[in-house]
Amino acid sequence: MQTPKILVTGANGQIGRVLTEALRAKYGNQNVLASDIQKHHLHNDPFEFLDILNTQRLKEIIEDHQINQIYHLAAILSANGEWNPVKTWNINLNGLLSILELAKDKKIEKIFFPSTIAVFGKTTPRVETPQDVPLLPTTVYGISKATGELLCNYYNLRYGIDVRSIRYPGIIGWQSLPAGGTTDYAVEIYHAALKGDNYECLLAEDTRLPMMYMDDAIQATLQLMDAPPENIRVRYSYNLAAMSFTPAEITAEIQKHIPDFKVVYKPDFRDEIARSWSESIDDSRAREDWGWKPGFDLASMTRDMLHHLSKEILKN
Repeated sequence: MQTPKILVTGANGQIGRVLTEALRAKYGNQNVLASDIQKHHLHNDPFEFLDILNTQRLKEIIEDHQINQIYHLAAILSANGEWNPVKTWNINLNGLLSILELAKDKKIEKIFFPSTIAVFGKTTPRVETPQDVPLLPTTVYGISKATGELLCNYYNLRYGIDVRSIRYPGIIGWQSLPAGGTTDYAVEIYHAALKGDNYECLLAEDTRLPMMYMDDAIQATLQLMDAPPENIRVRYSYNLAAMSFTPAEITAEIQKHIPDFKVVYKPDFRDEIARSWSESIDDSRAREDWGWKPGFDLASMTRDMLHHLSKEILKN
């Protein structure tokens, strides 16, 4: 195995920023190249501007930097994706397809492709959703990710490409505000609470969704990518779980620390999207195959979020 030379696409995103830092802490700055369509002020070099649809530029970056692993995070998320389905499909699918095609020359040793609970739909059991279920997503984001899972599985079977994937639940982190996801409320609500604002929630108070703290999401990603290839029995995408809660439950947990915090519920189309997804996830395959185990529940996540965010708000 060569020294990892890693490309992170979509490094400006909610997960991308934190994952890039984690990879650089593990492998060294010089071995982890961040890329996106614009540079973020938090990014240190090395960085390359990259439109994921520019296949020629993608190929040049891989060759120039001798990339042998790709963490492909560039995508348009669920809520934003509904405003422009064609663009969402194009970015989410054709970017992945370009990477898989370039990996056929065997110079790319490993690929990480993030999938999502948005691949689930009304054909899927909503409680303790099993690993293998019929997928009938109702958003173009979910459709693109479900198709991406099939492509990953196909390129592994047909060409032996070592591609690995996780179906992320909603991700909650203090490091940045997300942009365009149905589960964004679970980050925004902490910011509002600490600023002393009332929060207007666009999901109904009883809409239950699987969620995960950013620390656990990063740990799971690194753990999956470090696992021996023979342990990876799922080449489309692993179910992953940590906790499930409703807006009312996260509000009650925050109120233990900030008693005066109030939430107003004004559900919109995002609530319809959320209710088409699972309420809880069976991730026993990930636990069996590569030892996955979450470290945070709602109470411990809330304490950690409020601790870190309060320091960030004081800085600003």
